[in-house]
Amino acid sequence: MIIGTAGHIDHGKTTLVKALTGVDCDRLKEEKTRGITVDLGYAYTPTLGFIDVPGHEKLIHNMLAGATGIDFALLVIAVDDGPMPQTREHLEIIELLGIRRGAVALTKIDLAGADRAKQAGAEIATLLVGTALAAAPVFPVAAVSGEGIAELRAHLEAAAAEQGQRQSAGGFRLAIDRCFTLSGAGTVVTGTAFAGTVKAGDQLLLSPPNKSVRVRSLRVQDAPAESGQAGQRIALALNGIEKAEVERGQWIVASPLHAPVRRVDARVRVLAGQPVLKHWTQVHLHLGAEDVPARIALLGANELAPGSEQWAQIALERDIGTLAGDRFILRDASARHTIGGGIVLDIFPPSRRKSSPERLAMLAALADDNPATALQLASDQQAAGIDLTMYALNRNLDATTLAALCQQLNLRQVGQTAFSPSRWQDLEARLLTALAAEHQRAPDLTGVERDRLRRLTLPTLSRPAFDALLAKPLADGRITQSNAWLHLPEHRVELAAADRELWQVLKPLLDSEPYAPPRVRDVAKAAGIGEDAVRGLFKRMARHGEAWPVAHDHYFTAVAVADLARRVAGLNERDSCARAATLRDEIGGGRKVAIHILEFFDRIGYTRRVRDTHVLRGTPEQFGA
Repeated sequence: MIIGTAGHIDHGKTTLVKALTGVDCDRLKEEKTRGITVDLGYAYTPTLGFIDVPGHEKLIHNMLAGATGIDFALLVIAVDDGPMPQTREHLEIIELLGIRRGAVALTKIDLAGADRAKQAGAEIATLLVGTALAAAPVFPVAAVSGEGIAELRAHLEAAAAEQGQRQSAGGFRLAIDRCFTLSGAGTVVTGTAFAGTVKAGDQLLLSPPNKSVRVRSLRVQDAPAESGQAGQRIALALNGIEKAEVERGQWIVASPLHAPVRRVDARVRVLAGQPVLKHWTQVHLHLGAEDVPARIALLGANELAPGSEQWAQIALERDIGTLAGDRFILRDASARHTIGGGIVLDIFPPSRRKSSPERLAMLAALADDNPATALQLASDQQAAGIDLTMYALNRNLDATTLAALCQQLNLRQVGQTAFSPSRWQDLEARLLTALAAEHQRAPDLTGVERDRLRRLTLPTLSRPAFDALLAKPLADGRITQSNAWLHLPEHRVELAAADRELWQVLKPLLDSEPYAPPRVRDVAKAAGIGEDAVRGLFKRMARHGEAWPVAHDHYFTAVAVADLARRVAGLNERDSCARAATLRDEIGGGRKVAIHILEFFDRIGYTRRVRDTHVLRGTPEQFGA
């Protein structure tokens, strides 16, 4: 269990931790000289980890760097002073960070009489009314003499035993609060693990810089260990990084969790007693061990009254690492006062319709601890399906948890996209309606090309999702495919008898060289027919689905194009792309023809050009058998 001290300067936090653990947390020369804590200090027992934080108001930024990862708050109040300004501010920070477990140490009890001790106890009771620590026990202690230390230590041990081990599901995340070098170990980073597990040999990332590192060795709670997990203080000795490349506030994460952001949607609360928070107020945001300037864009309101909550989009001055569920603290632009805090809800916020009723409803769902709530609403709201990869990343859900959620909600999955049953049925109805409307608009066309029908159904629907949607109507006969054209079974377009007869004469000329057929002028010359007549016929055959205009006046049969589509798919499977040279080697002929074929596939959306390569976007099935 990670315990964080909290309290005013010179109330004995560091002395108390030393009495509990035997470790002096003041490690800096300045701290020894001045007798105050300047930066974070750490101490450990076999079951407890202590983060000793500075109490001076000018060092709140250092206090916040250590406060976000604690499980249990130890509020330290000196009997002679009683609650002081930083006591109150630290208590507010504890509240904002969602820390619900804690105890109060009434220190220096040996320096006060019974009356003062009783009065201090009453002041503490008043301070804690209405807070998460309202029922927290108060332990009178004298760190120098040891009075009350055993009782406090026993309480902390019992609280640790009651808490048990934190759930370690999800990818590994550690918020860096210290970095140093050790002889024989190299670069070492320390911090609190927010999620997941880690072991020696793991390949991780320093985020946001996106630098790959390998865990050379680790210490957990200041003891050598083979592995560590969420909720523990961990020191990682890393290969692949220098100390100068690491800063407090960065993260060590599993590779899939690297997703630096500059905007997040969140729930924000303003402390009672603070000024009204206006839209676009500039603040300092403290999250993990990071401190970054930001602005608050309120959603659905122009201002936020003290003591109340509101949805907001936070615009950050630079990239940071964060995920949904992370708590943060807000301080004013001058970083002198804590004004509020909140919780991150979405690291992929929309840039438009941010305050629409649908979006505000989604934020309310995201605020629910149960991940199924937001997943259900998203599947109902998003016609084109939910990106499961982004949803899982936002909440750091592992594959097993995500699969269980999809099964629980009976979602239809296509790759990493999921649809609610009702949305899937609606899409199928839209598909059939779009096809019927297109037949009515162009009754002389055999049907609709697959990608055009996808856009008519829903432009944002992915190709794999559309293919899965189309599969059932094709299988049960509600839609028919003729070459590359899709049509309703009752929709038939017959060629004119003269066109059919002429096509039977000219088609063998195209079939003789299927991958490099003669152009219109060459067909006309070979058949002794006028170019305009050949060109007109080939255009009509293309509309009928029997031919494709691969280049100007250069028509390929539907059979040849279907075969070429399969060959291009095979090249993509083998080489991850198709190139003119490899296609030329596949089909023979010249490089110029291969270029025309690949440019044709780019043009109709079957492939996508990436520099001098052509990457598959569609499937060969869209060209028919």
